[in-house]
Amino acid sequence: MMNNSMNLIMIGRIKRRRRFILVTSLLAITAFVLSCTMLMLGNTIYPVSDVISVLLGEEVQGASFAVGTIRLPRMIAGVFAGFAFGVAGYVFQTMLRNPLANPNVIGITAGSSAAAVFCIIVLQASNTVVSIASIIGGLATVIVIFLLARSTSFSIGRLILVGIGIQAMLNALISYLLMIGQENDIPTAMRWLNGSLNGAKMEDVYPLIIAVIIFAPIIIALGKRLDMLELGEQTAISLGVNTDKTRVILIISSVLILALATATTGPIAFIAFLSGPIAKRLVGIGFSSIIPAGLVGVILVLAADLVGQFAFVARYPVGVITGIIGAPYLIYLLIRMNRKGDL
Repeated sequence: MMNNSMNLIMIGRIKRRRRFILVTSLLAITAFVLSCTMLMLGNTIYPVSDVISVLLGEEVQGASFAVGTIRLPRMIAGVFAGFAFGVAGYVFQTMLRNPLANPNVIGITAGSSAAAVFCIIVLQASNTVVSIASIIGGLATVIVIFLLARSTSFSIGRLILVGIGIQAMLNALISYLLMIGQENDIPTAMRWLNGSLNGAKMEDVYPLIIAVIIFAPIIIALGKRLDMLELGEQTAISLGVNTDKTRVILIISSVLILALATATTGPIAFIAFLSGPIAKRLVGIGFSSIIPAGLVGVILVLAADLVGQFAFVARYPVGVITGIIGAPYLIYLLIRMNRKGDL
């Protein structure tokens, strides 16, 4: 009887591992195909051979500029920003055990956005200063939210409510800044606020690439501890997790990649909100969904950008398309949670 039970457990683990590997591989392949499609499609469609030649550093008439200067930075910005939004959203939703506890809803993205818009409109600062301000704004917002939500005991519901309030205040500040801004600065700020890959340049993407390369592995390494935090404070402590230290590392790492992604592409709506739940549904239980969530984020950003560019007569920023996708899911989630009594 004991051997049969052990065999069933082992079979279950093998099936879950196979499912994780299969899902992650399919997501990676889909992200790769979409990346290649972004390099090929545009006003002029270039064959794969021309794209490969450009990537290898060869000079191809027309393609070298279109692919190397315009499409490649746009694609790389979408890949790294999508991965950052997906990972950061998954971390906050898992750590706080609530699908609403993502950076968009609880105001972290709004903090980065407000700081960046202030630099664009009031200071008329460079992209480097905007990136630094975005990071500081995101970190400051996290600190303020956690301080205001503190009480005798930690409450996820209280933190979310405080975050929603902070987000409303920051959005009001953004609206005021747009009102007092000069006409030539408004289009830049609005394009940035809508979330867009338009005009992406390699020099603007490098800080995001470096941040993802440094901090994403840290988050992935803490994946098991993150899953234990989802079980609750006392359970995580009993399993040997230093909850305070783990939370601090995860929050700082997530906010840094989130803020730099926001500074690079603007706050692309609902990517952080949707990526985690989709990844969890695909992967199932037994394995951390951090990497799948990042890949789902990449897929959503690239697919939405392609739809925004080519599916309509007019071209729309990626954030408009993701907003159309994400808004109905948010309404559905609120209705479901209300029926369960979680709100």
